[in-house]
Amino acid sequence: MSSTPIQFADKILAWFDVHGRKDLPWQQSKTPYSVWVSEIMLQQTQVTTVIPFYQRFMARFPDVQSLADAPQDEVLHHWAGLGYYARARNLQKAAQQVRDQYQGQFPTSLDAMMALPGIGRSTAAAILSLACGQSHAILDGNVKRVLGRYAAISGWPGEKKVENQLWELAEQLTPVSRTGDYTQAMMDMGATLCTRSKPKCGECPVAADCAANALGRPTDFPGKKAKKAIPVRNTIMLLPKWQEQVLIYKRPPAGLWGGLWGFFEVEQDSDIAEKARTLGLTDFRLTEIPGFRHTFSHFHLDIRPMLLELTNAPQAQEVQEQPLLWYNLDNPANVGLAAPTKALFSTLQQK
Repeated sequence: MSSTPIQFADKILAWFDVHGRKDLPWQQSKTPYSVWVSEIMLQQTQVTTVIPFYQRFMARFPDVQSLADAPQDEVLHHWAGLGYYARARNLQKAAQQVRDQYQGQFPTSLDAMMALPGIGRSTAAAILSLACGQSHAILDGNVKRVLGRYAAISGWPGEKKVENQLWELAEQLTPVSRTGDYTQAMMDMGATLCTRSKPKCGECPVAADCAANALGRPTDFPGKKAKKAIPVRNTIMLLPKWQEQVLIYKRPPAGLWGGLWGFFEVEQDSDIAEKARTLGLTDFRLTEIPGFRHTFSHFHLDIRPMLLELTNAPQAQEVQEQPLLWYNLDNPANVGLAAPTKALFSTLQQK
């Protein structure tokens, strides 16, 4: 790296002034709330996917008070399709803390912001720099890639030692003035130029000083996590159906699909009758419908759906304090549904 930190920032900002993204929905009338919601949504999710979700979410929850006061089911319903639902649960928990502990106003110190549920160091820094004009370095996935290539850091950023190197470099290069623009510029660089594959080094404002570019191996940096086989799990989902209603239950607040509504599951065919009996369902015709695989970040889930077509009006009752809902396919309730649940509803509507 031959550029000084000031020269690096100047080049990044000059590029941003001409090429940076300035028309994204959350960039209009920036507030800590709007920036925070967008930053949480953008974790693990691309901008083009986030935009319609963000617009619908903000139309229903325009401020921290409305989000804090809303039923969790409605929050999860508006999040459905974005995945990683712990983000939505933490979003509402943080909103409630801001409402209760800070009179509805976000804290303005980095430590206090980081103390809110679901807000890490980089997200807190992004909120305070983008919405409040403070000078803090960020280190999201895009910035890790830009800096990892700029300094040819070969290790995997998930390792603490490598992450610390990247933080040190991020703090060294972050300017005191125009930090918000610089923050946005670095995110834009990673999203549009310094992409994971096929980076556009010829358009990069700092390519002349980039160590990975000098080596001719930009995609080798930063290092990648060692690959290991993704395990496969199996489950049988039970779909009790009476006319146009299908029985679902609210899952526990923590764990897989926490707080969302979904189908009861069993491990093997011999468990189906007993599970149905505990739900008060005894007279039904059992049919297996096409299964599918749902992939999480850390495992594959192979789903076998079993349709229980009831021959008599249902008498299902709550089991182990798990709330039940007869979901009407013709008049859907506004509740949070996981992607496989929505997919199975679509299958049933086509039958």
